[in-house]
Amino acid sequence: GWWRPFVWGIRGFSRGARQTMTQTAAPAATRGPMSLKDWARLLLLGALWGGSFFFARIAVMELHPLALVLLRVAIAAAALHLWLALRGPSFRAAMAHAPMFFLLALTNNVIPFSLIFTGQTELGAGLAAVLNSTTPFWTLVLANILTDDEKLSWNKLAGIALGIAGTAAMIGPGLAAGIGGPVWPKFALVGAALSYALALMVARRFSDVPPPVIATGQLTAATIIMVPVVLLAHGPAALFAASAPVWAAVLALALASTAFGYILFFKLVASAGATNTSLVTLVAPASALLLGFAFLGERLERFELAGMALIALGLLTIDGRILRRR
Repeated sequence: GWWRPFVWGIRGFSRGARQTMTQTAAPAATRGPMSLKDWARLLLLGALWGGSFFFARIAVMELHPLALVLLRVAIAAAALHLWLALRGPSFRAAMAHAPMFFLLALTNNVIPFSLIFTGQTELGAGLAAVLNSTTPFWTLVLANILTDDEKLSWNKLAGIALGIAGTAAMIGPGLAAGIGGPVWPKFALVGAALSYALALMVARRFSDVPPPVIATGQLTAATIIMVPVVLLAHGPAALFAASAPVWAAVLALALASTAFGYILFFKLVASAGATNTSLVTLVAPASALLLGFAFLGERLERFELAGMALIALGLLTIDGRILRRR
């Protein structure tokens, strides 16, 4: 039936995880600090994904959130297919991994996007950002269990704690306002963070596939999943009722933050590992604030600057080079 690709994908992921945990050969070398190129990719990806909040803020004024998700992944997938057709590599490399692409699309797009949108119907954006910033913690826990080369360390734990504290400080008074209310939206945001962490474990399984092909396969699978969801829930009219500025925001969201962003994302997973890549959830809120300051005339408060400083300190602690020098 239609569910078999998902079962195959889960079985393949579980088999790979068991092989990793029961491996009796010499353990793999632990990953060292990220290279300067990886740090540059991480900061650029944080800016692109911080910009996604900027573009989405414009787009959701006229488009339903689920319709926006479909437009985002569909336009990005079409652009990447065109890129592969013109520049390569061939998309044929993805066909052997089709079930895993559906699992990756579910864990990295469909499930977390749906949980975040649902949770934010009852939850303030500030608390949502803090809960989403726990993704590196959950990634570190899963990586410690399922991988040989991304183990727990004091540097990583301390750095992630500083980053989450920095995100909370950056939200400031808006965080206290969102702590009350029902519990289920908070679980929805934590569920989204867990889903992102699981997606990073799944993404490690594509080590032999070029990053542009992984991004194209994931977004294509996400589009196939989202089309019936949006058409059944809202009909085709929900996809086209938007003005020119909103379409400009949708295109920027799809092409810059999604198509190009996910190529960077999968390059980072391959070169820096899942835990280091998950740090982008700490960088994105800070970049969103800076973009709002630069382009929307929003004022930066002292607590926001203090939060950014804590996030920067957390990233430096995870990197570890400064501490070793001292």
